[in-house]
Amino acid sequence: MTSKNLLESYWRYFSAMPRTYSVSNRVGRVFWGTVYAILFRFSPRPLHGWRSFLLRCFGARIGSGCHIYPRAKIWAPWNLVCDSTACVADDAEIYNPVRVALGEGTTVSQGAFLCAASHDYANPMFPVIEAPIVVERGAWIAARAIVLMGVTIGEGSVIGAGSVVTKSVPPNAVCAGNPARVVKKITR
Repeated sequence: MTSKNLLESYWRYFSAMPRTYSVSNRVGRVFWGTVYAILFRFSPRPLHGWRSFLLRCFGARIGSGCHIYPRAKIWAPWNLVCDSTACVADDAEIYNPVRVALGEGTTVSQGAFLCAASHDYANPMFPVIEAPIVVERGAWIAARAIVLMGVTIGEGSVIGAGSVVTKSVPPNAVCAGNPARVVKKITR
Protein backbone atom coordinates (compact mmCIF):
# COMPACT_ATOMS: atom_id res chain seq x y z
CA MET A 1 0.00 0.00 0.00
CA THR A 2 1.44 3.36 -1.00
CA SER A 3 1.60 6.28 1.41
CA LYS A 4 -1.09 8.07 -0.64
CA ASN A 5 -3.45 5.09 -0.32
CA LEU A 6 -2.70 4.83 3.37
CA LEU A 7 -3.49 8.53 3.88
CA GLU A 8 -6.73 8.15 1.90
CA SER A 9 -7.82 5.17 4.01
CA TYR A 10 -7.06 7.10 7.23
CA TRP A 11 -9.01 10.07 5.89
CA ARG A 12 -12.05 7.87 5.08
CA TYR A 13 -11.89 6.27 8.52
CA PHE A 14 -11.59 9.50 10.49
CA SER A 15 -14.08 11.46 8.38
CA ALA A 16 -16.65 8.69 8.99
CA MET A 17 -16.22 8.96 12.77
CA PRO A 18 -19.03 10.75 14.57
CA ARG A 19 -18.28 14.31 15.61
CA THR A 20 -18.84 14.34 19.34
CA TYR A 21 -18.31 17.98 20.23
CA SER A 22 -19.26 21.06 18.27
CA VAL A 23 -16.70 23.58 17.12
CA SER A 24 -18.12 26.14 19.58
CA ASN A 25 -17.69 23.61 22.41
CA ARG A 26 -14.08 23.00 21.43
CA VAL A 27 -13.34 26.72 21.12
CA GLY A 28 -15.01 27.32 24.48
CA ARG A 29 -12.83 24.66 26.10
CA VAL A 30 -9.68 26.18 24.60
CA PHE A 31 -10.70 29.63 25.87
CA TRP A 32 -11.60 28.19 29.31
CA GLY A 33 -8.29 26.31 29.43
CA THR A 34 -6.43 29.55 28.84
CA VAL A 35 -8.40 31.44 31.51
CA TYR A 36 -7.97 28.48 33.88
CA ALA A 37 -4.21 28.40 33.36
CA ILE A 38 -3.70 32.14 33.78
CA LEU A 39 -6.41 33.46 36.11
CA PHE A 40 -7.95 30.50 37.94
CA ARG A 41 -5.17 28.00 38.66
CA PHE A 42 -2.72 30.45 40.20
CA SER A 43 -5.20 32.57 42.16
CA PRO A 44 -4.57 32.70 45.92
CA ARG A 45 -6.42 29.99 47.90
CA PRO A 46 -8.75 32.36 49.81
CA LEU A 47 -10.16 33.92 46.60
CA HIS A 48 -13.15 31.57 46.26
CA GLY A 49 -15.33 34.47 45.08
CA TRP A 50 -12.92 35.23 42.23
CA ARG A 51 -12.92 31.63 41.02
CA SER A 52 -16.72 31.48 41.32
CA PHE A 53 -16.90 34.65 39.22
CA LEU A 54 -14.66 33.13 36.52
CA LEU A 55 -16.77 29.96 36.43
CA ARG A 56 -19.96 32.05 36.16
CA CYS A 57 -18.42 33.95 33.22
CA PHE A 58 -18.28 30.58 31.44
CA GLY A 59 -21.87 29.65 32.25
CA ALA A 60 -21.52 27.74 35.54
CA ARG A 61 -24.33 28.15 38.05
CA ILE A 62 -22.51 28.77 41.32
CA GLY A 63 -24.43 29.45 44.55
CA SER A 64 -23.29 31.70 47.36
CA GLY A 65 -20.52 30.59 49.66
CA CYS A 66 -19.07 27.95 47.35
CA HIS A 67 -15.44 27.05 47.85
CA ILE A 68 -13.82 26.04 44.59
CA TYR A 69 -10.11 25.67 45.20
CA PRO A 70 -7.48 26.80 42.67
CA ARG A 71 -6.21 23.35 41.68
CA ALA A 72 -9.71 21.93 41.10
CA LYS A 73 -10.05 20.89 37.45
CA ILE A 74 -13.34 21.54 35.70
CA TRP A 75 -13.65 20.42 32.08
CA ALA A 76 -16.69 22.45 30.97
CA PRO A 77 -17.88 25.14 33.39
CA TRP A 78 -21.11 25.64 31.40
CA ASN A 79 -22.20 22.14 32.54
CA LEU A 80 -21.50 22.73 36.25
CA VAL A 81 -24.15 23.50 38.87
CA CYS A 82 -23.04 24.13 42.46
CA ASP A 83 -25.67 25.01 45.05
CA SER A 84 -24.68 27.21 47.98
CA THR A 85 -21.72 26.20 50.15
CA ALA A 86 -20.61 23.36 47.85
CA CYS A 87 -16.89 22.67 47.96
CA VAL A 88 -14.53 21.30 45.31
CA ALA A 89 -11.06 20.70 46.75
CA ASP A 90 -7.62 20.95 45.17
CA ASP A 91 -6.85 18.22 42.63
CA ALA A 92 -10.50 17.15 42.41
CA GLU A 93 -11.46 16.71 38.78
CA ILE A 94 -14.89 17.19 37.27
CA TYR A 95 -15.02 15.79 33.75
CA ASN A 96 -18.39 17.15 32.70
CA PRO A 97 -19.26 17.10 29.01
CA VAL A 98 -22.82 16.92 30.41
CA ARG A 99 -24.35 18.37 33.56
CA VAL A 100 -22.76 17.69 36.94
CA ALA A 101 -24.82 19.06 39.84
CA LEU A 102 -23.46 19.48 43.36
CA GLY A 103 -26.15 20.08 45.97
CA GLU A 104 -26.04 22.47 48.89
CA GLY A 105 -23.22 21.75 51.32
CA THR A 106 -21.63 18.96 49.29
CA THR A 107 -17.91 18.28 49.46
CA VAL A 108 -15.75 16.83 46.71
CA SER A 109 -12.42 16.10 48.42
CA GLN A 110 -8.83 16.15 47.13
CA GLY A 111 -8.16 13.97 44.12
CA ALA A 112 -11.78 12.84 43.69
CA PHE A 113 -12.84 12.27 40.07
CA LEU A 114 -16.39 12.81 38.80
CA CYS A 115 -16.53 11.33 35.29
CA ALA A 116 -19.73 12.05 33.35
CA ALA A 117 -18.62 10.39 30.09
CA SER A 118 -16.95 7.32 28.67
CA HIS A 119 -16.71 5.50 25.33
CA ASP A 120 -18.96 2.82 23.90
CA TYR A 121 -16.34 0.10 23.60
CA ALA A 122 -18.81 -2.24 21.85
CA ASN A 123 -19.08 0.14 18.90
CA PRO A 124 -16.11 0.03 16.50
CA MET A 125 -16.37 3.83 16.13
CA PHE A 126 -15.78 4.14 19.91
CA PRO A 127 -18.22 7.06 20.32
CA VAL A 128 -18.43 9.09 23.50
CA ILE A 129 -21.39 8.27 25.75
CA GLU A 130 -22.51 10.66 28.47
CA ALA A 131 -24.83 10.74 31.47
CA PRO A 132 -25.18 13.42 34.17
CA ILE A 133 -23.96 13.09 37.74
CA VAL A 134 -25.96 14.42 40.71
CA VAL A 135 -24.50 14.80 44.19
CA GLU A 136 -27.37 15.64 46.51
CA ARG A 137 -27.40 17.99 49.49
CA GLY A 138 -24.84 17.36 52.22
CA ALA A 139 -23.09 14.43 50.53
CA TRP A 140 -19.34 13.96 50.83
CA ILE A 141 -17.11 12.34 48.22
CA ALA A 142 -13.86 11.54 50.04
CA ALA A 143 -10.32 11.76 48.69
CA ARG A 144 -9.51 9.92 45.46
CA ALA A 145 -12.99 8.46 45.09
CA ILE A 146 -14.34 8.02 41.56
CA VAL A 147 -17.97 8.64 40.63
CA LEU A 148 -18.96 7.37 37.18
CA MET A 149 -21.52 8.71 34.73
CA GLY A 150 -25.24 8.42 35.41
CA VAL A 151 -24.79 8.15 39.19
CA THR A 152 -26.77 10.00 41.85
CA ILE A 153 -25.22 10.26 45.29
CA GLY A 154 -28.09 10.46 47.80
CA GLU A 155 -28.55 13.27 50.29
CA GLY A 156 -26.18 13.05 53.24
CA SER A 157 -24.25 10.07 51.91
CA VAL A 158 -20.52 9.53 52.31
CA ILE A 159 -18.35 7.92 49.66
CA GLY A 160 -15.21 6.43 51.23
CA ALA A 161 -11.72 7.37 50.12
CA GLY A 162 -10.59 5.56 46.98
CA SER A 163 -14.02 4.06 46.27
CA VAL A 164 -15.37 3.58 42.74
CA VAL A 165 -19.08 4.38 42.50
CA THR A 166 -20.72 2.68 39.51
CA LYS A 167 -24.36 2.78 40.68
CA SER A 168 -26.53 5.36 42.42
CA VAL A 169 -26.24 5.58 46.20
CA PRO A 170 -29.25 5.90 48.54
CA PRO A 171 -29.57 8.81 50.99
CA ASN A 172 -27.66 8.67 54.29
CA ALA A 173 -25.44 5.75 53.34
CA VAL A 174 -21.73 5.18 53.81
CA CYS A 175 -20.32 3.48 50.72
CA ALA A 176 -16.85 2.07 50.19
CA GLY A 177 -14.95 -0.28 47.95
CA ASN A 178 -14.47 -1.06 44.28
CA PRO A 179 -17.20 -1.22 43.19
CA ALA A 180 -18.63 0.82 46.04
CA ARG A 181 -21.34 -0.78 48.13
CA VAL A 182 -23.31 0.37 51.15
CA VAL A 183 -21.39 -0.57 54.29
CA LYS A 184 -23.45 1.39 56.81
CA LYS A 185 -26.55 3.54 57.11
CA ILE A 186 -26.26 6.93 58.79
CA THR A 187 -28.90 7.68 61.40
CA ARG A 188 -29.43 11.34 62.13
